Amino acid sequence: QAAALALRKVPACNSSWMNDFIRQYHNVNINVAVQTEHGLFVPVVRDADKKGLATIADEVKQLASRAKDNSLKPEDYEGGTFTVSNLGGPFGIKQFCAIVNPPQSAILAIGSAEKRVIPGAAEGQYEIGSFMSATLSCDHRVIDGAMGAEWLKAFKGYLEDPTTMLL
Repeated sequence: QAAALALRKVPACNSSWMNDFIRQYHNVNINVAVQTEHGLFVPVVRDADKKGLATIADEVKQLASRAKDNSLKPEDYEGGTFTVSNLGGPFGIKQFCAIVNPPQSAILAIGSAEKRVIPGAAEGQYEIGSFMSATLSCDHRVIDGAMGAEWLKAFKGYLEDPTTMLL
């Protein structure tokens, strides 16, 4: 949900290179990478920016199940505007770089969360915080480094303050 909302905040990142022009999409359709014994599938959650976290989680679970059963239809994986890949959860990978799926112009690689000790407010105190890596790969014909950083800032803001994602 945070990725979809960040695309609403930085809509230029919800675009594709079309050989001689850039197409900016109005719908935020997020492809989610799913590894199966039949290979990698990227089914799409349509209008993800208009859905809550529970709805998105249910759709991803259903799409992943259908991908593993090899029963996805073309409409289940066509029309995505942005991809999210999560090797952290199923494989425990801390950080990685994903390859953009043309004609999309970006893909977000999510690493595993890990607990770290952080200094507390008073001397000698500490807290435990959760940290994860998120790497954005971009087609620089569409999304340059500054625009990608702007999108990552919006994404980080949603993750650090989840109440901002309430629809």
